[in-house]
Amino acid sequence: MNAQEVQHISPDSLLPDIPKMTLEEFLESDLEGYEYIKGELVPMPPPSMLHGRISTNLFLPLGFYIRKNLLGDIYMDVGFTVGDRVLMPDVAFLSNANMPDSLSKACPVPPDLAVEVVSPTDASSRVEEKAFAYLEAGTQLVWVLKPQSKTVTVYRSETEITTLTRNDTLSGEEVVEGFSCQVAELFE
Repeated sequence: MNAQEVQHISPDSLLPDIPKMTLEEFLESDLEGYEYIKGELVPMPPPSMLHGRISTNLFLPLGFYIRKNLLGDIYMDVGFTVGDRVLMPDVAFLSNANMPDSLSKACPVPPDLAVEVVSPTDASSRVEEKAFAYLEAGTQLVWVLKPQSKTVTVYRSETEITTLTRNDTLSGEEVVEGFSCQVAELFE
């Protein structure tokens, strides 16, 4: 391929054609690496190392607490049915009461707690839209971790939203009762 041919390649032409499908078809498919939002398949690029570190900084203590207290299960990058979407929170908690019978497909119910770690390529409006979608579908608590500002935005409802800074303590409230950690520890 010569330089002139390379100039005519658009980034869109490098992406595979992604078929349209219904929510049911998506849930039955073996497609991985996509979220399903409003009838569209949205590719989820691999997270950065920083993104992974921050997710792990929460996953380990939260997971240990959940397992020790037999509260349910904790997941990373697993698909959850959230209304008419399938979303993959970076970290999610599902209580024993909401555990499905089969673990072989995406979870048919929303998580009790959804955690999104904001990537540099994420639009803030898209992250907020996801937070509200979780809440509307029945998720009780959403944490949005923002690496750049080292803050956590806690969504309890569309009107009850709190931003915590590195000097604050993040609490599992009634969802993961008794769990807490310093916000600063998440961004170390």
